[in-house]
Amino acid sequence: MSTKICLTLTAPTLRQNLEIVDRYRKYIDIVELRADWLSANEYPYIRSFPKLAGLPCILTVRRQSDGGNFSGGEGARTVLFARGLAFADTDPCKNFSYVDLEEDFQISSIEEVVRGFNIKIIRSLHNMTDAETNLESLIRNLRKGKDEIAKIAFMPKSLSDVTSIFRAAKSCRDEEFTMIAMGPLGIPTRILAPVLGSQIAYCSIPADDPTLYPNLSETREKSNIIGQLDPITLNEVYNFRNISRETEIFGIAGFPLEATLSPILHNKGYKNHGKNAVYIPVRAETIEEIFDFAEETGIKGLSVTHPFKESVISNLEEISEGTGEIGASNTIVKRNNQWYGYNTDFSGFTRALLEFLGVKDLRKMKVAIIGAGGVSRAITLAVKRLKGKACIFNRTPERAKILADIYGFQWAPLEKSSLPKLEKYSDLIIQTTSAGMPPDTGKDPIDFYSFTGAEAVYDTIYVPEKTKMLRRAEQAGCRICNGWTMLKYQAYDQYKLFTGEDYGE
Repeated sequence: MSTKICLTLTAPTLRQNLEIVDRYRKYIDIVELRADWLSANEYPYIRSFPKLAGLPCILTVRRQSDGGNFSGGEGARTVLFARGLAFADTDPCKNFSYVDLEEDFQISSIEEVVRGFNIKIIRSLHNMTDAETNLESLIRNLRKGKDEIAKIAFMPKSLSDVTSIFRAAKSCRDEEFTMIAMGPLGIPTRILAPVLGSQIAYCSIPADDPTLYPNLSETREKSNIIGQLDPITLNEVYNFRNISRETEIFGIAGFPLEATLSPILHNKGYKNHGKNAVYIPVRAETIEEIFDFAEETGIKGLSVTHPFKESVISNLEEISEGTGEIGASNTIVKRNNQWYGYNTDFSGFTRALLEFLGVKDLRKMKVAIIGAGGVSRAITLAVKRLKGKACIFNRTPERAKILADIYGFQWAPLEKSSLPKLEKYSDLIIQTTSAGMPPDTGKDPIDFYSFTGAEAVYDTIYVPEKTKMLRRAEQAGCRICNGWTMLKYQAYDQYKLFTGEDYGE
């Protein structure tokens, strides 16, 4: 069975849920009616929902302890299940196609009705606080019969917990199951559900859905916590319906990786070129976990972002000449079972900067480079090769000095006492740190500096579109540019490293 995209419905009325179904129908295969979120006066009409929805439906009444909203006792929950399953019709399209029953909810009368009308049981285990272990054994023990689907959903503590799902799935290919790691760490288990062999990929309505039903803000927040994507993103960004065990996997690795547009760029390229490939976000706190995950999933290439651009190098078999000079790698590719490192930040930034300024080089320009991390290393080399004069400002001045000495540039602490020097090197200000990115969008790394309007200001951040620093610069009359074009151009170079082909525009 191919993986089904299931939209979870949490509006308070059946009518509102049906409106949601109609809005996203073309993106989904089945829907899950979360009766635990319905208003009590809707309970008598649950039975009619499958016929009205016109899609296969899952009936779920989730307890609060399992991440749901049902606060009544088990007796009341049993009655609610019975309402939804009563008077089953000989026409299966008028019945719920699935019912979700937790591992410890074993009511024989409910199960008899379900099996009598070929309604499939999803036998579920939800752990909202910790990771589960012994997954292969859990899958086999959860299923009470071959007509059941085992579902395990847990909250991982690290990427290693997510890796364990992919490892266990390889041993359970004779079973029907769905395995989900919740939260941001677990997003690969949702995008790669067909690779895992999961029967169902659960999703929720988009964050910008126009629906204003009373409880949807709360359920959206819960969806964010558990890491559900929306059906449009699954289809249009990740080309979900084309993913299989034969799909080549690429991705972007970093932490916390709160916001990235790289999947949009890369997956668009694969789609336009008809490639069976997908590019996913991979969050981890250590570089070792990333390589372990890549090994288990068969990832063939990764974009590398904060904080791993420098530390990744010691794990590589070989690096390109430019990568060695910069001392940071933002791209790694696996060939012949070995990892090779490259840096496309340099080329992407150079092209983007010259396009922004409308010049051929930086002669006679005094440039302030804010930050001394992995991105700054590539940008410093670019400024040097473009013949600019620069001063590097960093909160840890020792790091600024080390980088500046390599290229014969000036350096200074990133603090108010360095204001005279920043004013001197202000023809072009390039911001390379993570300050201003989610979740710290209120940060401005040079809040002590007053723009005159004569500066050109470049921020490598692209989410949000305008950081606090860029907004201040724009208000003063400065020319400004965010990191989108740099992201785009370096992604084109990464695409070629991954696939051997030009991206095209």
